[in-house]
Amino acid sequence: MKKRILVVAGLGLLFQVSSCINADREAGTAHSTDRPYTPVPEGARGRVTDRTVLRTVNSTHYFSNPKAKDKFVLQLQGTKILNAQARLIILSSTGDTLRKEIIPATALVDDRMIADPKAATARDKEIAILQGMNSFFREDRFTQPAVPRATRQPSDIDAQAWQAVRDDTKAVGFDYTTAGGKERRLAYAKKLRKAVVVAQ
Repeated sequence: MKKRILVVAGLGLLFQVSSCINADREAGTAHSTDRPYTPVPEGARGRVTDRTVLRTVNSTHYFSNPKAKDKFVLQLQGTKILNAQARLIILSSTGDTLRKEIIPATALVDDRMIADPKAATARDKEIAILQGMNSFFREDRFTQPAVPRATRQPSDIDAQAWQAVRDDTKAVGFDYTTAGGKERRLAYAKKLRKAVVVAQ
C-alpha cells in the first residue's frame, strides 16, 4: 500500500515538474510586443498569387436590419496593389452573404487625392488605392431612404427591385465606385430578401 502511495506521489511530482519546464520553455519562445516588427525577408515569404490577400478593411453599418448592423468587408487580392482586385463582401448580422462583388483596384483611386494624375507614379497610384480602401465605407456613403420618393426609376435598373426599395422608407443605400469609375447605389430590398442595385 505504501509503495503504491509513493508511486502515485512520485508521478504527481514528475508531472508538476514537467509542466513547469514546458511553461518556462513556452515563455522563452513567446514573442515580445516590445520588440519592433521586422518583416519576413522577401526570399522567405510564401508565394504571392492572385488569391493572396494584400489588405482588408472592415466596417459595420445598419443595412438589411434596422436593429442589427451588417458587416462590410473590402479585400484587396492579387500579386501587386495596382493590378489587384477588390472584393466587396456584405454579411448580415447572422452571417448570411448579402452581396459579393469584384471591383478593379484602380476603381478605388480618387483623382482628387493625387496632385497630378497624369504625372502620377506607380507608387502614387498604390497609395491612392490604399487611401480609397480607407474611405470606402465612409459614413457619408450611406443614405436613408435609399430611394427618395421624388426619384424616377432609371431605365437600366430592375423595376421590381427598385420599387421594393422605394416603398421602404427605412431602406439604407450604400454608394460606391465600381469598374470604369461608375457610381453605384446598393440597397437591401426586404420584400425580395436580397441586396439590389437601385442606381448606377
